[in-house]
Amino acid sequence: MGRYLGPKLKLSRRVGVPIADIPKHTVKELELPGMHGYRGRRVTEYGVRLTEKQKLRYHYGVLERQFRRYMDMAKKSKGNTANSMVQILEQRLDNVLRRLGVGRTIWATRQIVAHGHVKVNGVKTDIASFLVKPGDEITFKEGIHKVLRDNMEQGAGHNVPGWLEWNPAALVAKVNALPTPEDVPFEVNMNLIIEFYR
Repeated sequence: MGRYLGPKLKLSRRVGVPIADIPKHTVKELELPGMHGYRGRRVTEYGVRLTEKQKLRYHYGVLERQFRRYMDMAKKSKGNTANSMVQILEQRLDNVLRRLGVGRTIWATRQIVAHGHVKVNGVKTDIASFLVKPGDEITFKEGIHKVLRDNMEQGAGHNVPGWLEWNPAALVAKVNALPTPEDVPFEVNMNLIIEFYR
């Protein structure tokens, strides 16, 4: 199956966590989709692991094949697989823009990247899955500055994580360090996700 084009709120309700940082997803208690939720639901061990995996997949907006590839990369990397997996997902360019607050959702920031408005170290980068690394500098083309400032006003009070250095006046960001598992804005059990792919 290709990318999901249906209502995004339904995804948040399905996994029980807000997959976007906008009021529609965060204001009310997230129940299962459907008028009354599905009451006769039996949760198996497989179902628990699947839900944990889907939380991350939906939050970062990646497809199954790509998610599986990231898991393989994390397993091959040195150190803790769970930490490596979170680092890879957080380092995606579309996610970095979301963390900076220049787009309200992962879908909005992906569009900013895909339309060629972003430069990494002075080079136009239009690939949303591009992985930034410490020392990289992110800037934006002049034509998109007004839109970014409007987005930042709508998301006033947004906190930029410590691994990113952000100058909102000049619209320049710098990656200072690697992200940590604490940077995921909701609780997720990475061990269950690793078990899912065994």
